[in-house]
Amino acid sequence: MGTVSLNSEERHFFGTVHNAAFANPFSDLRKKLDIKIAGLFPSASRRESIDNCIKEVDHRIKILEKKGRANINAFRNRDKEIITVVFLFDIFHKFRDNFDLLIKNQIKAQDTSAHVPFAKDAMLMLHNKGFNDKQIAHYFSLSYQLRRAFHFISSSLVGTGPSMKKLKKHLWYNIFTYNIGFYNEFLWNKMEDFSTLLLGETGTGKGTAAKAIGQSGYIPFDKKRQCFTQSFTRAFSSLNLSQYPETLLESELFGHTKGAFTGAVDDYQGAFDRCSPHGSILLDEIGEIPNHVQIKLLRVLQERNFSPVGTHETSRFNGRVIAATNRPKQEIIDGNIFRDDFYYRLCSDIIEVPPLRIRIKESASELDGLLDFTILKLTGTQSDKLIRKVKRIIDRQLGKDYQWPGNVRELEQCVRSVLLRRNYRGKYVKKIKPVSVAEQLSQGITDQSISVAELVSGYCNLLYKSLGTYEKVAKQTGLDRRTIKKHITNLKKD
Repeated sequence: MGTVSLNSEERHFFGTVHNAAFANPFSDLRKKLDIKIAGLFPSASRRESIDNCIKEVDHRIKILEKKGRANINAFRNRDKEIITVVFLFDIFHKFRDNFDLLIKNQIKAQDTSAHVPFAKDAMLMLHNKGFNDKQIAHYFSLSYQLRRAFHFISSSLVGTGPSMKKLKKHLWYNIFTYNIGFYNEFLWNKMEDFSTLLLGETGTGKGTAAKAIGQSGYIPFDKKRQCFTQSFTRAFSSLNLSQYPETLLESELFGHTKGAFTGAVDDYQGAFDRCSPHGSILLDEIGEIPNHVQIKLLRVLQERNFSPVGTHETSRFNGRVIAATNRPKQEIIDGNIFRDDFYYRLCSDIIEVPPLRIRIKESASELDGLLDFTILKLTGTQSDKLIRKVKRIIDRQLGKDYQWPGNVRELEQCVRSVLLRRNYRGKYVKKIKPVSVAEQLSQGITDQSISVAELVSGYCNLLYKSLGTYEKVAKQTGLDRRTIKKHITNLKKD
């Protein structure tokens, strides 16, 4: 067809919708775009901005429909690209609640793939907008993946502070890359080649983050059976490598044949054999494995092949590898944990899960949110009364500066202890030596995580300690005295 075009106003509006569809839903950019589309003030709530954004897009599309212009094949070039994404955005949100219910039903059904009663209606909408059969099946599967990723990242990872916002954004990028259009065009069926390393102290929630990735992979839709080809509950498996003695570790990973060693009375499928084709496997405590196992894992990552213990026959692994360790990042970078070749192949992406003490320091509401989540999980009820009760015990017995060495896992045990005995004493550890300003600057530059304002403030503070007056610092830096004082004062407040 290709006979109509968007006018300048339509191109501007629908272009904004196009950009919103591609934006990370956990980013500030997505919120700004939703508000712009909805025509609301910046103070609007997240839910209000999304709901009004969806209504406005629906209204604009109805106008196109009345004019007979609601078909992707009626447009060409850039207009077609924009309107294709707009129609997908609209249909996805029309079935958003259906996808959410499907996720709940699938969790109940576990490994049996749940029937999708709304699939025909959604696919008919896509057909009416000009999508062909192949596109319809793909975009329906992609929509389900998008909704699962949002559900598992937002519902299982509690927290709204800066560190948790950063973690959620990073997990989304790990699943869909920084550009979902790029992902859709090139990588939706090739993500098994991108392994991930999760870093964080014991108890921070690395397993939860890994599960969010693992249950959010692309799963094709079976049109004949009206269900997806597998349940996402089968798409994630986990293996704690530290719990196996070295003599059994290879067998647990790669399997073994009957008679391969004393006690091998039958053939045994290892973790890689058990992982589903559309799934991911978490190799927890990977920092503890010996050198020769790293070599064998390198072959899996590089060639996608492995051999069970006791045979030279090869099997193929089609899933994605997620690894986790509580070893310090600097030790890993310095080469003290992994072989270089294994490290470079394992770490397509490194995600750091923040410790609880940092989260609480950033935002006091983090503790309230986690207590609410934990109490709901334990009792099945949301209770402000129980939250206040647990907080009173924490404040009285641990104090506001308690460091939570066991992180989120310790907090869960704390809640259990308070509910059982109205008591929790915690585990006190030696206070960590404060990091100097010079060390903070050096680390920030190395990690490329420091802002210009933080860099200038830190440098001014160092000079002030050395030179003693604002005037001398101003002369050294070329900045005026008031600016110097502001930078130093702001750093002290932080």
